[in-house]
Amino acid sequence: LQTQFLHVGSGSDGTEDSDSSAEREQTNSSESDGNIPKRTRLTRASLRLSQSSQGKQDESPPLTPTGNAPSSESELDISSPNASHDESLAKDPALRDSDKDLSHRPKRRRCHETYNFNMKCPTPGCNSLGHLTGKHERHFAVSGCPLYHNLSADECKVKATTREKHEEEAKVQEESNRHATRHQAPTSRQTRYKEQVTEMRKGRNSGLTKEQKEKYMEHRQSHGNTREPLLENITSEYDLELFRKAQARASEDLERLRIQGQITEGSNMIKTILFGRYELDTWYHSPYPEEYARLGRLYICEFCLKYMKSQTILRRHMAKCVWKHPPGDEVYRKGAISVFEVDGKKNKIYCQNLCLLAKLFLDHKTLYYDVEPFLFYVMTEADNTGCHLVGYFSKEKNSFLNYNVSCILTMPQYMRQGYGKMLIDFSYLLSKVEEKVGSPERPLSDLGLISYRSYWKEVLLRYMYNFQGKEISIKEISQETAVNPVDIVSTLQSLQMLKYWKGKHLVLKRQDLIDEWKSKETKRGSNNKTIDPSSLKWTPPKGT
Repeated sequence: LQTQFLHVGSGSDGTEDSDSSAEREQTNSSESDGNIPKRTRLTRASLRLSQSSQGKQDESPPLTPTGNAPSSESELDISSPNASHDESLAKDPALRDSDKDLSHRPKRRRCHETYNFNMKCPTPGCNSLGHLTGKHERHFAVSGCPLYHNLSADECKVKATTREKHEEEAKVQEESNRHATRHQAPTSRQTRYKEQVTEMRKGRNSGLTKEQKEKYMEHRQSHGNTREPLLENITSEYDLELFRKAQARASEDLERLRIQGQITEGSNMIKTILFGRYELDTWYHSPYPEEYARLGRLYICEFCLKYMKSQTILRRHMAKCVWKHPPGDEVYRKGAISVFEVDGKKNKIYCQNLCLLAKLFLDHKTLYYDVEPFLFYVMTEADNTGCHLVGYFSKEKNSFLNYNVSCILTMPQYMRQGYGKMLIDFSYLLSKVEEKVGSPERPLSDLGLISYRSYWKEVLLRYMYNFQGKEISIKEISQETAVNPVDIVSTLQSLQMLKYWKGKHLVLKRQDLIDEWKSKETKRGSNNKTIDPSSLKWTPPKGT
């Protein structure tokens, strides 16, 4: 989803009050002639009287501080209304002395807000009215544009009312369940809701009819990238509504940042990057140098991660670049997959560039330049042109809280292919070699939390499947899997496999979940998206 961040002043429609604008015009014209009239507020009626009495003398446009007539209304100096008067005072000492007598008079009201008279939504044909969240009367970015999302302002308001109603119902249900935390079995309401969701999702893979495909192609050809593709009938109504809720929530967050001034009209944000054979849309702001960030598009070498301003510079760089893989030691290789250990102290520039690249796709990342206390484990996929960056994770050389991951990222072009779980599994493999129990550093990003929850679930179900004893211990699970006991307990609770009975916590072996996991494993088959411990050639660094 491409977004454009814009900023508008306190005016609701982006225009100034006509009285204050007329006042500034009259004062500037009189002050630029060297006269110092009595400073009284002009109303529309008094302005018409003065214009009718003066005739054509006041029809000339007001002068800008440079002395040129402004080509448009936006060129007026609204931040310093007294600029032309100050110029005349500087040139004429007599006027400067006479102004001392006027020091007791109240100063004219200054305009502290920055207005953009041409502010409007960039979507073609949009009048900037309405908002995707249904909570605002106007919008100035694609992220909040109802027209871009193929909706009307009224439809957005109706959807907002429905969402608020559902949220209130969820809060009431959560409040009623707060006093029954020990009851691990799903309630009847939760069971009915799960059945409804399952029923709604049955037809999501049925495909599109010929007429629907033609309609979607016609919409795409008519509007191109200026409108969101039609999403109806692509998936179930339930999943589409979840997606709409996420869009509205993201748009509301952006609107809040704009109001707070954290996103302004002149914000430098890289929209796209050219990385190898891929062109990637960025998700978040990254603090690249201003001369690069203001371009909106960055060209990055996929091997050394240097960033450049143009395609020509990148092409010349690639002809001379001798790097074909990350620096550091190759500690793992199986097939085309390799993992390199890069020391932030030895390869500082590479690690800084890696962090800047990662910030384009991570929201909570705060580390950019202080990379020396960290080790970076970079996963690559090799072909005849070199080792291409798949993802990476970093970890502290000395972590007092036994964090085995500080930051983790899978590049967007490799997401949903199993590489994220490989990176997580590799981090826990290093913890096993170190004979430590590890856990990722908090807070986790949204995608990171989903990946870790999925990995922990898989590890626990595999352990349960292979477990043959009668009594199970969370401590034993932690020692064998290197997963922190806190993470194990939270995962068991989410799977409803932990029950409090007669003053003790019991782990339930839910055979239905185990069978479901086993059937998925069988369908998945023997793919290469797994970490082989025998392919690891690594010893823990000294001092860890």
